[in-house]
Order: sequence, then C-alpha cells, then structure tokens
Amino acid sequence: MGQRIHFVVDPQGWCCMGLIIFVWLYNTIFIPKVILFPHYEEGNISVVAVLCYYFCSLFCIASLFRASVADPGKLPENPKIPITEREYWELCNKCNMMRPKRSHHCSRCGHCVRRMDHHCPWINNCVGEDNHWLFLQLCFYTQILSSYTLILDFCHCYYFLPLKKENW
Repeated sequence: MGQRIHFVVDPQGWCCMGLIIFVWLYNTIFIPKVILFPHYEEGNISVVAVLCYYFCSLFCIASLFRASVADPGKLPENPKIPITEREYWELCNKCNMMRPKRSHHCSRCGHCVRRMDHHCPWINNCVGEDNHWLFLQLCFYTQILSSYTLILDFCHCYYFLPLKKENW
C-alpha cells in the first residue's frame, strides 16, 4: 500500500473540490454563528457540543484532503511482473501497458489503476486499491457531520426557538 501524493489535473474535479471546500467553510462558519454560539451563551448546549462539531468538521476536511491526494494504486511505467503471475496480467488497449486482471484504465487520469472502483470528481481522484479505505473514511466522517448538523438544525427549530419564546 503506497502513500505517495497523487494529483489529477482535471478542471471538473477542481470545480467539485472548490464547491465542497466552499460548502465546508460556509457550514463551519455559519452553523456555529447561528445555532451553536447563541445557544451556548443562553446555556442550552454545552461546550462539548461546540467542540464535537468542530472536531467532526476537522475530521471531514482532513479525510477529504487525504483521499484527494493519496495514490489510488497507479501502475508504474515498467512493472516487474513475476514469472509465476504473468498469466494474471493483460495488456491495456488504451495505454499499451501490462496490468493485473482487476485493473482498469481511467480516462480522466490517463493511467491504469489497480482494483479501480470509480473516478470520483468530488475528490478529484480515482478510488482504487490504495485509497479505497480513505474514501470510505471520508464517507463516514461526512455522514457523521451531516447527521450532527441535521440534529442541530432540528433542535434549533423545534426545541430551542419555542423555548426562547416561552421565556420571553
């Protein structure tokens, strides 16, 4: 499993990454300003809830960057194929390189990737053998952050606002 840095030059991928970073920054600034800090000052939520939100947000963006720059399993230019495994390799008809049987050629990246799942424009990278677990980690942290934000929004609309009106 290699941990080499891998960049893909793809304008659509960079637009998707820019959109994700914009949404992340907006939510990291907007949600605490509107929901967390006012209710923390009123004493409705604890500092632990605020810190949990920032930790979830930090884990989410860190896993996004790790999945984006991790090498997905790009095959080297001149792979050294053991004699016993030559029957499990085939020639790629797009890049004319030898590759293992479960490898696929990515037209966006322009090379073959071992055990390629798909090319994800949101991370601007292929999801392959070496970064599949990073992609799943990104999906997990994104789900945690989204669920936490949804719970905070629900509490803001249906619990904290009626509580504020009754105190007036």
